[in-house]
Amino acid sequence: MAKLSKRYKKVTEGVDTAKAYAIEEAVKLIKSRALAKFDETIELSINLGVDPRHADQMVRGVSSLPNGTGRKLRVAVFAKGAKADEAKAAGADIVGAEDLAETINKGEINFDRCIATPDMMGIVGRLGKVLGPRNLMPNPRVGTVTMDVANAIKDAKGGAVEFRVEKAGIVQAGVGKASFTEDAIVQNVKAFVDSVMKAKPSGAKGVYMKKVSLSSTMGPGVKIALSSVGAAAEA
Repeated sequence: MAKLSKRYKKVTEGVDTAKAYAIEEAVKLIKSRALAKFDETIELSINLGVDPRHADQMVRGVSSLPNGTGRKLRVAVFAKGAKADEAKAAGADIVGAEDLAETINKGEINFDRCIATPDMMGIVGRLGKVLGPRNLMPNPRVGTVTMDVANAIKDAKGGAVEFRVEKAGIVQAGVGKASFTEDAIVQNVKAFVDSVMKAKPSGAKGVYMKKVSLSSTMGPGVKIALSSVGAAAEA
């Protein structure tokens, strides 16, 4: 316990939890405190003034991070025929149809993103109880139900991050690695915040974006000044 306390004191030293830092300063603090022996993920958390229990306040979308996530995504594609061949050529890790559905139903989910052509949704739809809770269900709104499977695979592997607001009104995502340069992390954070701003639902009332904070896997959370990431706490 003493060792844990010593480490915690080290990573939190100099961090004012009540202060909202400019994004550049926040990133500098986070990077300097990412002291784990592995390449920590830089995580962004956004508190929104929405109640996702209401359909017109659901926030969902996809953000293309200019510098990627630093994570190698495994992509599964539901497709047949020429589209299956296209998916394989584009670098999909798993391609299938009924056989892939059967594998998933057995609990074997060896992928991080799932894409499907529209004609496959009859099969994919039956997997809702398995894929839905894992946020893996293909959806046309985020570009994962499409005939352009090659481009969807390219986006997924190149840094496209899906987001969906949680019950408490929070959106979270990994926006890079501690090994990224400060500029790369700043650019990714701004891109993600911009995507969430653009996804503001029609039913959102009052202040939409309440708070933004950044952290690393093992580090402290740092509040970010909304104005520094191009987001105003607008009503």
